[in-house]
Amino acid sequence: MLKTIAIVTLVINSLAGVEPAWQQGLDYRTVLHGEVPAELARAWDAPAMAGQPYVLMRPASGAGTLVRFIEAPAGTEVPEPYMTHGWNALELLVMDPDALARSLPGAGFRVIGPPANLGPGEDAPRAMQVVGPGRELLYLTRLRPGGGYDLGTAQSPVDRPFIVVVGGPRIEALRDFYRDELGLPVGELMNWRISGLARAHGLGPEVRFPLSLVTLPGPFALELDGYPAGAKPRPRAAGALPGGLAMMGFTIASLDDGGPALRHPPQAIWTYPYDGRRVAATIGPAGEWIELVEDWPLP
Repeated sequence: MLKTIAIVTLVINSLAGVEPAWQQGLDYRTVLHGEVPAELARAWDAPAMAGQPYVLMRPASGAGTLVRFIEAPAGTEVPEPYMTHGWNALELLVMDPDALARSLPGAGFRVIGPPANLGPGEDAPRAMQVVGPGRELLYLTRLRPGGGYDLGTAQSPVDRPFIVVVGGPRIEALRDFYRDELGLPVGELMNWRISGLARAHGLGPEVRFPLSLVTLPGPFALELDGYPAGAKPRPRAAGALPGGLAMMGFTIASLDDGGPALRHPPQAIWTYPYDGRRVAATIGPAGEWIELVEDWPLP
């Protein structure tokens, strides 16, 4: 059902700190400043988001996936990474993690996992982990051409999101939802070391967590993680999106072809980048908000 990652939505405390950090450190370009239209907040079934200021950004490569930061309404708590269920980490394609490890602290990012190869050989992915000024958790990963991954390679020093991580208390509930409700191929269940998650919960580096990968038709994937008992449901103010990495927006062929229960009937949204396409939202089993955007061509 899902096709591509179109829009990543983060709800943060202050746009003033995050926008210049992403411009300086990640060379992301500002596309638009605005306020969330009431009809879009209605399509999400999140009326408290109406009128909240936001900034829309994209990588220097010009890739189509957009990152949207919305200033949190009153009562919204922006959680620390790894401590709550839902969308937790955004993985971006990069060219040189080692260079970024040197430059990003000066732009306001905190390195929590230095660059390291994720397997043997020169073609193995090389990745690092940072936390940005809005408490956004980023995995910055270099994939080499011919490395065996069908997820693309960076076309600018820091490029588009290509994997998003969702964590929940029951890995099987996540696997069932993305396979049965959204019709996506879900990979085998693995047990994997996730060092940042283990550190955040005071667990030893030898602890392994259940994990599955979900592939999308485009060069994107989702990582489903089983979180430890110390992780809690993410709090949410009445009528608002949750704080932090709040919602993933995916393109789909049609909102009339069945699928999960929608929060509100689909609405045509005319502001950029929707340009008249219908939008709706649903919530997954870990409390992760999912925005669905019809991908039909405009007349």
